[in-house]
Amino acid sequence: MIAAMIDVVSERTRADSTVAHVVARSGVSRRTFYEVFEDFEDCFMAALDQSIERAREYVLLDYDPKQRWRVRIRTGLVGLLEFLAQEPAMGRLCIVETLGAGPRIHERRMRIVDQLTGVVDEGRVEPKASKALPPLTSEGVVGGVLSVLHARLIGQSSDSLLELTGPLMGMIVLPYLGPGAAQKESTRPAPSPRERPPAGRRDPLRDLEMRLTYRTVRVLLAIAASPDSSNRKVGSAAGIEDQGQISKLLSRLERLGLIENGGAGQVRGAPNSWVLTERGRDVERLVAGGAAPSS
Repeated sequence: MIAAMIDVVSERTRADSTVAHVVARSGVSRRTFYEVFEDFEDCFMAALDQSIERAREYVLLDYDPKQRWRVRIRTGLVGLLEFLAQEPAMGRLCIVETLGAGPRIHERRMRIVDQLTGVVDEGRVEPKASKALPPLTSEGVVGGVLSVLHARLIGQSSDSLLELTGPLMGMIVLPYLGPGAAQKESTRPAPSPRERPPAGRRDPLRDLEMRLTYRTVRVLLAIAASPDSSNRKVGSAAGIEDQGQISKLLSRLERLGLIENGGAGQVRGAPNSWVLTERGRDVERLVAGGAAPSS
């Protein structure tokens, strides 16, 4: 659902996206959506948090806090531009679709902007920096960089974002280190694209060949809560009294690799003993509102 939210918002914009679009893209039922999220904004917030974490992976890939300010700024900027170029849907969600949103989303955006501002503001204590620069300088610099990136993402030209490294670095260092340093940064060659950092977690729903309905989710949750349950026990916990129906649901989930018969039920005539597979645990954690996997 989170991956679907990112894709839908990238294609339609946040203002034109609805829960119906998200559930249609993700393949889950509307009831399942509301089992996990309170509303559209709640799901959007989860997608935003996941996108921010993904951006952080890029930014910190080569970042060394022991390096000089100028080197750290360039390393972080290159990582950010690589994120926007290689993960454009997530990048658009972070920079474009958070503008004009509700208070919760605005507050989350401003926390990130404040962090960026703090890093840039460290330029005021550089040996060659002007001592008269006010703290407000860093806010203007970060705002200018975000404005440029916003325009590029709106224009759908994310494939050339790394070429902005020099010009943006010149913009950032100019007020702190002067025109000479800004000119030097502006004329440096653009970095070559690197291999993207591996995602922290995969999306267990991306290749799931079924629609997650309210009843299938209840079955997964029942097995997670009470492993080694028989068909009858799973059906009772999931609120499904029809044993024929619960047998069909369990068979489908087993074929999809979400559950397995872990005990005596493999012997003819013995009761089944259902447990979640690793993939099933990933799906169960997601629909139960646990940590969301990355896309």
